[in-house]
Amino acid sequence: MEKFHQIELAEHDWGQLLDGLEIRAESWKCTADYLRTGRIPSGELFLIEDCRDEEEADGLAACYAAIIKNIKSQMEAQP
Repeated sequence: MEKFHQIELAEHDWGQLLDGLEIRAESWKCTADYLRTGRIPSGELFLIEDCRDEEEADGLAACYAAIIKNIKSQMEAQP
């Protein structure tokens, strides 16, 4: 059974947390693109993440995107 946590942070702190998650999501997305094409996106500077293949990188990018979406929807639902 999955365990859920309720965490209270100041709005600014949530913003910082979301910024970090968005950076990780973008890094995994860029890694997947690199593994698919062999090219680094124009003007992008990033470290290629360590993974098996582009499917794993896509999965991790999607996981981060889902976490971000979940946090934002919960924040928007609050008064």
